[in-house]
Amino acid sequence: MTSESLILSLDGQVQGRIQLPAIFDTPFRPEVIHRAYTNILSHRFQKQGRYPAAGEVVSAESRNTGLGIARVARIRGEGYSRAGQAAGVAGVRHGRSAHPPESWKHIYKKINKKEKRLGLLSAVDATANKELVVARGHRVNNISTFPIIVSNDIEPIIKTQEFVKILTSLGLHDDLARARNSSRTKKRMGRPKKWGISALLVVRDNSAIMRLSNSIPGVDIRAVESLSVLDLVPGSRPIRLTIFTQGALQYFERVMTNHSIRE
Repeated sequence: MTSESLILSLDGQVQGRIQLPAIFDTPFRPEVIHRAYTNILSHRFQKQGRYPAAGEVVSAESRNTGLGIARVARIRGEGYSRAGQAAGVAGVRHGRSAHPPESWKHIYKKINKKEKRLGLLSAVDATANKELVVARGHRVNNISTFPIIVSNDIEPIIKTQEFVKILTSLGLHDDLARARNSSRTKKRMGRPKKWGISALLVVRDNSAIMRLSNSIPGVDIRAVESLSVLDLVPGSRPIRLTIFTQGALQYFERVMTNHSIRE
């Protein structure tokens, strides 16, 4: 049975109550969430291939029989280290790969549409479970209600300073500090700085606040129409600390009205 939840204003005060959509009645299925995550992530893999003649463009020939050595092709010449070494076949030093990857092969995984959708619905429902949020490592001691629902007044915000102030009012100060302090820099050149993962804000499409995504370390903003399991369970570990706007929940209500999920 669906229940009610509180709607918070931009200053963290209770503004009203809202009936949660039926999506929050979806059973928690971590195995389905993991399967949906790996399926979607596999579509981002870059296909690999090898030059067909790699390891075979060598001046090697077999010395035939009668020398007491294998008849494998060997590098021509003498007086240098490579001379006389086997080449042009797999299994030898500097030889070709036996079964190299092919760029034409399909490396992505397949999943049924209903199973993929069930994984997304289950991940959304898990955002209302405080124990799962804490188990992932988020610090939510100052947050008393889950799921976190905020007024639509947050969507027109276009300044990072105001956004930080709102998140602090909602009780996310400790989690923002955790993500900021867990930054790590790669020692190799050209590697970007990595931040910890903090809150995810789900808003309506074309909201002005979407331009502030990644402006705060660890905080992401996604449109509800393009919400993915990759956003809700980074690394396939349920569940990320998520904030919904009132308009985003209304979108879920329309989706659940037009579609049904069988357990």
